[in-house]
Amino acid sequence: MRSLFNRPTILMCPPEHYGIEYEINPWMSRQRPADRELAKRQWHGLYERLTSLGADIRLQEPVAGLPDLVFTANAGLVCRDLVYLSRFRHAARQGETPLDDAWFQSHGLKTVTLPEGLDFEGAGDALFCGETLFAGYHIRSSARAMQWVAGEIGCRVIPLQLVSGYYYHLDTCFCPIDRETALYFPGAFDDYGQRALAAHVPNLIPVEQTEAERFACNAVVVGKNVVTNTGCPQLHAELAHRGFTPSETCLDEFLKAGGSAKCLTLRLDGEEAAVWPEAGRIAKSA
Repeated sequence: MRSLFNRPTILMCPPEHYGIEYEINPWMSRQRPADRELAKRQWHGLYERLTSLGADIRLQEPVAGLPDLVFTANAGLVCRDLVYLSRFRHAARQGETPLDDAWFQSHGLKTVTLPEGLDFEGAGDALFCGETLFAGYHIRSSARAMQWVAGEIGCRVIPLQLVSGYYYHLDTCFCPIDRETALYFPGAFDDYGQRALAAHVPNLIPVEQTEAERFACNAVVVGKNVVTNTGCPQLHAELAHRGFTPSETCLDEFLKAGGSAKCLTLRLDGEEAAVWPEAGRIAKSA
């Protein structure tokens, strides 16, 4: 099966109802509310940056009472014309899934629901680097869910246990930027996870802690362009040295909820950093 999209296509949701209404990760505190008007300006800054890079942005309607709907990366994992829908662990986010399901189906994508009892938070915890699915588990998603999804797609999966509540999704501490290169924050993984990444990703770029805390790994990749939150000068210098084009846009209001650029986006198409395996294409087109 081929992707329905022939250019970089990204799902975003405007932050009309974004706020810190509950606490489900260490970044969130109702005593430190988000400035909604500033959040809107920062979200539009990311939107404008991505459109300037040639991305086609598709919008999901925001809904009152679902402040984290803005974090579209967690809606599911897109593989060609299929979306493996999230099964959120926290009740506060479970109301998002029926809306995500309806949006995907109305835009020509087929949705797949995981079996009950499997926690899965989409592209927040499931990221391709080349033809291998790297899968974060323990805090939000379960290892069994990742193995089930990989079995359906027909690809190799590398489960990675996340060991810090501050890096509760894989996309907060790991970011593929091409088929053989990825950013990562070593402190988010146990010894096995660090060894597994080193064994299966030829070019790993470590991010130092102060920049990891700025969510440097939570980047959006469009070709050779890598868009991050502000405050990541060392990473930007390293990326430029390696032939990438880094840029920044301030997203600090979303950091209050434990999110940044990648969390606010879901790739609906394939990309250099998310090349779906041939085996999966054959299995799903049969």
